[in-house]
Amino acid sequence: MDEPAVLLRDFVNTYVVGVGADDLASPAELAVWLRERGLISGGDRAGDDDWALAVSLREGLRAVLGPSAGDGAAEGGDGDHAAGLEGALAALPLRVTVVGGVPGAEPVGEGVRRGLGLIAVAVLGARADGMWDRLKVCAEHTCQWAFIDLSKNRSRSWCSMRVCGNRTKTRAYRARRRPAPVPHP
Repeated sequence: MDEPAVLLRDFVNTYVVGVGADDLASPAELAVWLRERGLISGGDRAGDDDWALAVSLREGLRAVLGPSAGDGAAEGGDGDHAAGLEGALAALPLRVTVVGGVPGAEPVGEGVRRGLGLIAVAVLGARADGMWDRLKVCAEHTCQWAFIDLSKNRSRSWCSMRVCGNRTKTRAYRARRRPAPVPHP
């Protein structure tokens, strides 16, 4: 399995917001994605409930990794997704383990639910290795691509300064330069 932050980034990026492309558009595609990453075996199949749980987990992660997640501003849709994350995590029971004196967690269950549980365990792994705070979602609302912020001061806001950062800054500049509307008597 990939390192935890990379797995979480790749999982969130199974849905491309700007174009509406979804790598997990069906239970079968969910199973393929999990299988390709070694999270489930070749015979495991996903059902509609598994697929709905995966989408809740993914969009909940997107919400908590988003730019407004840490400031209490996640209201409406983002707040709903963050609550969906809580529900998704609750549906994926984990067992606390101690291996070689090191505490950890592992999913309880099998098949696709176990594979999704391994994604939940990756949240703990990313937190433990210090990468959770570096996992972010692009601040450009039309993008929302997940990325790992490797900047020294962890201050990146966009997946790409050249594309999303430029788009956001240009929009703000144009809004500031636009003349104020003239009131009509």
